Amino acid sequence: MTPPQRRRREPDPPPPPQPPKEGEGKNPERLYIITGPDGERAPLDLVTLIVARAEPPSSATPEQSAVLRMCRAPLAVAEVSAYLSLPFSVVTVLLTEMLAAELVQARAPIVRQHLPDRSLLEAVMNGLQRL
Repeated sequence: MTPPQRRRREPDPPPPPQPPKEGEGKNPERLYIITGPDGERAPLDLVTLIVARAEPPSSATPEQSAVLRMCRAPLAVAEVSAYLSLPFSVVTVLLTEMLAAELVQARAPIVRQHLPDRSLLEAVMNGLQRL
């Protein structure tokens, strides 16, 4: 009987190249083109609501046109950033330019009403119990 022969392992073939994931491999120069050289920012928060005030003018960039289409109803800055797949800092510069041109309006987020005073609630409850 012959002893078992060992076989050499073949190296695993390299995996096929994967397409880049969303957000990876983007050209950072493109972000500079969107924001322009001055890069000033309005005091916008992630939850600041943006509302379009006009239709996209013919001179609007593709990003500005997209913002104006999206913001027909109030939309938070964080949502605009997510839908455009752009960083928050780039979106704030873009929105600052649009605010200066009066294409959009920024609104404070809607805050829930504070709870009424406990004594008022007890008085209403007592009045209803007497009925």
